[in-house]
Amino acid sequence: MLQKAAEILGLDPEVEVSLLLCDDIYIRELNREYRSKDLATDVLSFALEEGEEPAVIGGPKETLLGDIVISVETATRQAKEYGHSLEREVAFLAIHGLLHLLGYDHELGKVEEDAMRLEEEKILVAAGLGR
Repeated sequence: MLQKAAEILGLDPEVEVSLLLCDDIYIRELNREYRSKDLATDVLSFALEEGEEPAVIGGPKETLLGDIVISVETATRQAKEYGHSLEREVAFLAIHGLLHLLGYDHELGKVEEDAMRLEEEKILVAAGLGR
């Protein structure tokens, strides 16, 4: 899924991300340590150079972009809640994490959130996992 996303986003073939699938306990520890939020979440992204994400346009030239951590427990609950497969939910979370590594931030406002959602859905549809 991330390979397909990288192609659609026009990233350099040399760009790498790490992906860790974990449980709620582990992601809660990370969320508490790095975001001061003592709760499990679905996905966390850690850019190689925190606070220095590359510009979205043109993509990064770095080899290692960063890390994406997904809680499979939370993804399983969300897949049931949203009525789609676990595969689609994990793919969505991986894409969401990748977009954060590229500088997208839905917490900046509605315009940014809409742009991020558009990219997520475009990639999911291209991968055959659209709604």
